Amino acid sequence: MTTPTAIAIDPGGRFTRVAHVGSDGTPALAALPGEVPGEGLPASGNTAGHPAAALRAAYAVYREHYGTPEQVVLVVPQHDRATHARRATDVLTALHGTAPMPRLRTLSHPHAVLALLRHAGTATAHRYLVCDLGATAVEVSVCALAPGSVAVTGTARQAPGDGFAAGFDAALLTGAGLPDDGATRLALARARTRDGAEQRLDVALGHSARRPGRYDDTVVLEVAGGEITVGVLRRALDRLTAGLDAVLDETGDDSAPPLIAVGGVARSGTLLRHLTQHHRAPVALPGGVDPALAASFGAALVAAGRVDPADRYPYAVYVGTHRTLGGEIEAEDLLVSPAGALEPGGATVFAETGGRRVRVRTRPIGSGAARPVRIHVRDARGGNATQIGTLTVPASAEGARYHVGVRIAVDGTARLVLHPLGSGTPSEHPLGALPTHIEGARS
Repeated sequence: MTTPTAIAIDPGGRFTRVAHVGSDGTPALAALPGEVPGEGLPASGNTAGHPAAALRAAYAVYREHYGTPEQVVLVVPQHDRATHARRATDVLTALHGTAPMPRLRTLSHPHAVLALLRHAGTATAHRYLVCDLGATAVEVSVCALAPGSVAVTGTARQAPGDGFAAGFDAALLTGAGLPDDGATRLALARARTRDGAEQRLDVALGHSARRPGRYDDTVVLEVAGGEITVGVLRRALDRLTAGLDAVLDETGDDSAPPLIAVGGVARSGTLLRHLTQHHRAPVALPGGVDPALAASFGAALVAAGRVDPADRYPYAVYVGTHRTLGGEIEAEDLLVSPAGALEPGGATVFAETGGRRVRVRTRPIGSGAARPVRIHVRDARGGNATQIGTLTVPASAEGARYHVGVRIAVDGTARLVLHPLGSGTPSEHPLGALPTHIEGARS
């Protein structure tokens, strides 16, 4: 058996998918003990609904079976991406301790999905709605594609207290008189993988839609000694479609960009018909990829170097500076990082002019209070800007000069970097997560 050296991990609320790219260039789930075929490693006990715990458990299983990989790409939700990325990287760092670490990077869910389409050459539109029907939430991300960059310009999300797809499953189990626990959820997942199970559910729902009430007592699925009927299934599905409609309405767009539906619930033919009838037909995934595996497969292609992640920051970053002309101090904006240059976990990008790094100085020690430094980002095409905030940079010794740069850490947060000329240790100043949408920006 060939050991995968570059893997993607997508820790979900019900399953954690560990994927790699085979020698034939096709993404696949890594074979691991305890997996549910076609689903991944099931969450159970204290890992259910807790991505960090699920990641820790799945990665431990992978390392025990295959050893430490060279490259790991972690899929994280777009919502609160920096927090999720930071927690995930902390988990893997803690698991390795003093042992050698793999190269780590994080990739948001919509970027991972669009990596799959871009690799196949089917991402031909300039804008997409990536609709993630997950266990805990339904999240729709508005994505704008440009050469070398996929910008997420907006996100809408609904996360019911008992979960989105998880709540759907709970309604099925309780409707059948079964407990909503780890064992019965796993039994439900296995029942769905049986040959023809999903088709039977869709056919039964179709009959029910044409003749409401007539087929409600028809049994469509047997799970752990309980029977799930059409009526139970229909009522649970109504809950899903209502939540999905609300989120899609929130991201209403007159241009009606193509919609990509992913996640386990996107397997439902009934749900896809609902989307087609009430919104628009979802885009077909390349090669008939299972929608539940789309993000992990896209991230696996990134991990293997088969496709660029295109998650570089889409806007230019500027720093407010001052210079003296004719004895007068004038303010000006210094371009530190051009649009599309910053990459999470990548190298620091320094301000340059004429191919040479710009030299700046901070306020000298003893010259009074340090002057706040303004930081803002700008849409390179339209010129629209938004301010990030201000930093108070420590004063420096007389005559000290610096190269000024910015970098984005693997957790998605940015740092302003002051690198002293000659000897000296660079200093970093946190900027937080850079804005992903500028009002009026051109996509």
